[in-house]
Amino acid sequence: MHWLSKRRNLFIMIMPTLIVYTVYIVASVCIAIYYSFTKYSGIGKATWNGVQNYIRVFHDKFFWISLKNTGIVLVISLVAITVLGFLLANVFRVKRRGNDICKALIFSPAIISPIIVGIIWIYILDPEIGLLNSILYKMGKEGWMQAWIGGTVLSPYMYAIIFLWRQLGYMSTIFLAGLNMIPGEIYESAEIDGANAWQQMIHVTIPMAKGTFNIVILLIITGVFKIFEFVTQLTAGGPNHLSEMLVTYSYTTTFSNGEYGYGMALVTVTFIITLVLSGIYNFITRDKEEI
Repeated sequence: MHWLSKRRNLFIMIMPTLIVYTVYIVASVCIAIYYSFTKYSGIGKATWNGVQNYIRVFHDKFFWISLKNTGIVLVISLVAITVLGFLLANVFRVKRRGNDICKALIFSPAIISPIIVGIIWIYILDPEIGLLNSILYKMGKEGWMQAWIGGTVLSPYMYAIIFLWRQLGYMSTIFLAGLNMIPGEIYESAEIDGANAWQQMIHVTIPMAKGTFNIVILLIITGVFKIFEFVTQLTAGGPNHLSEMLVTYSYTTTFSNGEYGYGMALVTVTFIITLVLSGIYNFITRDKEEI
């Protein structure tokens, strides 16, 4: 252990990870930012065109559509996953028969490949062959049948439901780990003081779980801005880019349309939005001692 106490040796130990991170993350981000200032098709030589790609971004109606769709998914996910994940963690915290089975069932979507997630939900939500519309038709509720995916309105809401289904178990597990770290003596003291279960949740559990809430909310923010696979599987952003998310629109622009420079500008803007939202949240929720 004396060997580990030396700063030079600690630096040597983290060097391999630092090199990999620099090459595959930092360098990639820098290269993407560079190409965002160029006109480049991915083949041949890139031509410098300054901020023209960024000017184009803010005049691109499909960018604003994809930003709106991403915002809808983000707002719904923040509310639903945070609230339901916290409530589930409180339910699982109490030892009950069958809890382990329920935990496994709720967590299982988190380990399914996003491509498989897309395939599963196609057979549920597709307007033509989907299970949901088939059930409504059999029930005689044809008026309730909708273009759940691939339409002009409901697609982002369905993305939010799928993201909720996939992430709820994972986030509730994080909440459960955070709640288990709260000392039981605090609840015993609160109970002695006459606090009921609701008062204990409001005045003990939620304040003590502030750090866990911060982690979950940041994971949701970054997770929503990385949604790609199941959206591509469900709608591919159609019709006419009306159901795009920011990442899928960036991908389509870069690799399907061959506009590498403009695609990197879209990626950079998405990266900045994610960074700003995360930074604002961290600033708002920072401890008073840090001010």
